[in-house]
Amino acid sequence: MKLSIIGSGHVGLVTGACFAEKGHDVLCADSDREKIEGLKRGTMPFHEPGLEAMVRRNAAEGRLRFSGRIADAVAHGKAVFISVWTPPLPSGRADLSYVEKVSREIAEHLPEDEHRLVVEKSTVPVRTGERVLRTIERFAPTGRDYDVASNPEFLREGTAIRDTLEPDRIVVGADSDKAKRILETIYEGFPGERVPCDVRSAEMIKHASNAFLASKISFINAVSRVCEKSGADVELVARGMGLDPRIAPSFLKAGIGYGGSCFPKDVSAFIDIARELGYEFRLLEEVQRINREMRFHFVDLVEKDLWNLRDKPVAVLGLAFKPDTDDMRLAPSVTIVEELLKRGALVRAFDPVASPRARDAMRDLAPQESLTFCDTLEDACQRAEAVLLVTEWPEIVGADWKKLRTLVASPTLFDGRNALDRDALQNAGWTVHAVGR
Repeated sequence: MKLSIIGSGHVGLVTGACFAEKGHDVLCADSDREKIEGLKRGTMPFHEPGLEAMVRRNAAEGRLRFSGRIADAVAHGKAVFISVWTPPLPSGRADLSYVEKVSREIAEHLPEDEHRLVVEKSTVPVRTGERVLRTIERFAPTGRDYDVASNPEFLREGTAIRDTLEPDRIVVGADSDKAKRILETIYEGFPGERVPCDVRSAEMIKHASNAFLASKISFINAVSRVCEKSGADVELVARGMGLDPRIAPSFLKAGIGYGGSCFPKDVSAFIDIARELGYEFRLLEEVQRINREMRFHFVDLVEKDLWNLRDKPVAVLGLAFKPDTDDMRLAPSVTIVEELLKRGALVRAFDPVASPRARDAMRDLAPQESLTFCDTLEDACQRAEAVLLVTEWPEIVGADWKKLRTLVASPTLFDGRNALDRDALQNAGWTVHAVGR
């Protein structure tokens, strides 16, 4: 089927490439002409394992093309997916101005005598579909044939291709039989249980899913604080909890909390839309508070152990919000580095992929002369009085810690992700501090 994807960020580009991989004829459109020209040359706008090869292969075989014009996308696709950024406003509300703008342009270019299915793929608050429909109704020429549906994504950066090609569920939010049939046809050959529902419920499924997972993370982090005070081990507690199938082990990993482009903004947006509808979602407000607090608690642990941080070299290993991505949006590392600098530390930072984006994300932190971005793990650890694991990249977790031991001024390690083998590191001469242990 001919499909169009408007927006070539993490969700849009991965979705388009995976649809092409499944045999669909896909056009990806984006208003960023520089990004589009790069994609035509096979240059990826972000890091995602396996994506470049998939894009190049499908482009070469004619199943994947790129355009800087929304009009081209509307003309091409029987289904047009909206996959644009919905950043948080200062109030926490999702900024839907990009969704509105794209909806209007789609409306203005709807073809005569052909049906178009407009599909929300961006994460949006419940009832956004109604606003998209109202916008199209307002600006579409008379007599155009269209439907609006919701098909939320559940991909994770770093494993986005696998999550898209092998989903555990496919939510089909449609209010007409025609829209439902088109979405079912698009996903023929994809595994995963189908969840047919109305548009509003599909929008709620996405927000509720992310909010629940964020809540699990904050819950186990709150438990970790009690473990620290009581002498219990949060890793053992989480394992014992996770063996209960009603709880399950996923997202019961204590550490410095969640970040990235999804959980923070989706939790904020869910709180905001609930308030707009007349419900104060205080549970999620506490989830947010706990998550913010974990970054400062982590720096407190470092400062307490070193007595004070002023003029002391500290290595920060891992800057992206998670491994296998260069995404720095709301990454915990930014808050942690900022707090270290405020307390006088000399920060030496390293990330195997995300350093260029990290420089941009941290360019306004002060004092800049106290922040050095290092090209290697070894360089970051030179003369460090504390080493902080912030992002659990495999190349950091699996590093030669015996060698690194010879480079630091003090073999003191703070594991912000509880990702390291503490016994092995202690045998290698390190003193290891972990969250909730």
